[in-house]
Amino acid sequence: MLSKRRNSHNSSTSEQELTFWDHLDDLRKALFRSVMAVMACAVVVFLNKDTLTHIIFAAQSSDFVTYRVLCQLSEAVRISALCPENFEVQLLNTKLATPFFTHMTSSLYVGLLLALPVVLILLWQFVAPALYPKERKMGIPLLIFCILLFAAGVLLGYYVIFPLAFRFLGTYQFGKTIVTMVDLSSYMETFYMVLIAMGLVFEMPMLAYGLSRLGIITKEFLGKYRRHAIVVILIIAAFITPTSDPFTLMLVSVPMYFLYELSIRVSKSGKSAE
Repeated sequence: MLSKRRNSHNSSTSEQELTFWDHLDDLRKALFRSVMAVMACAVVVFLNKDTLTHIIFAAQSSDFVTYRVLCQLSEAVRISALCPENFEVQLLNTKLATPFFTHMTSSLYVGLLLALPVVLILLWQFVAPALYPKERKMGIPLLIFCILLFAAGVLLGYYVIFPLAFRFLGTYQFGKTIVTMVDLSSYMETFYMVLIAMGLVFEMPMLAYGLSRLGIITKEFLGKYRRHAIVVILIIAAFITPTSDPFTLMLVSVPMYFLYELSIRVSKSGKSAE
């Protein structure tokens, strides 16, 4: 079957027919450029090792910005428990090549995060010719909104969820004779798991919007099962957070609930979807 693409270099309505192999070639080019963008960002991050390590291991000591803000808040509300005591958790490595491979994988992860807008734009350029003009017009704001939501989730995970979880687990004492030294691999796995999970969770409104456009869910459906969704949100929040304390669980579940409400707002109603 042949598909059509509008020729952007001609103001007339002439159309160019593309075969399946033409589309496959366009997809290959988009994927290749996406990989090149990720690798370029990863190389830049790899060469700036000091900056990378400072960002990744900032929550390791009590001078991290989140802990300082909590101390200022504790003075304002006069609740000393909010301010963490001075601490610095040591990271333990027992394998010779782990620091080098950690440096490489961290550069790749951060490079992917930095190149994500470029990757999404390239994929959008591949999909856009197959859409109607109205859909292409709506696609750009949705793409920007998608990027901003993911970035907001990653920032919340970096500045709030992970530091508080790490402080709780890293300073938790089960006995006075036990010295806590966190394994480097465990630290990195938890760090990236929290950031990526929060970034994906914040895409909930976009997922709801897409499913409602396909007629799979409706605004009424989401509103009807709001109480059930709260239970699911608490379960997901408990899975994302490495700790089980109510404070950290609330920090994750409350934004997720607001995202669910936003998902209801952006979803189409059953009457309009028909």
